[in-house]
Amino acid sequence: MHPVPPPPVQPRNPLHGVTLEAMVVALAAHYGWAGLAERLPVRCFQSDPSVASSLKFLRKTPWARAKLESLYLFMQRELTRASHRR
Repeated sequence: MHPVPPPPVQPRNPLHGVTLEAMVVALAAHYGWAGLAERLPVRCFQSDPSVASSLKFLRKTPWARAKLESLYLFMQRELTRASHRR
């Protein structure tokens, strides 16, 4: 058996090492489910939202996952800017 090579290092990828679950949890904590549903109007955030239902939908829906990743990066930039203003 051949050893499995380590995954390539991606120093310029801000999403490297961030799980989909971590993104959903962070966004829900930051914006709340209602705020998340406003910014990304999909049913998994609007009707009886949960991390599990969101993950199930996002794993099957590439366009929604891309939008969630974009919103996550936006939130991270905003948090970084806010921390530099202090």
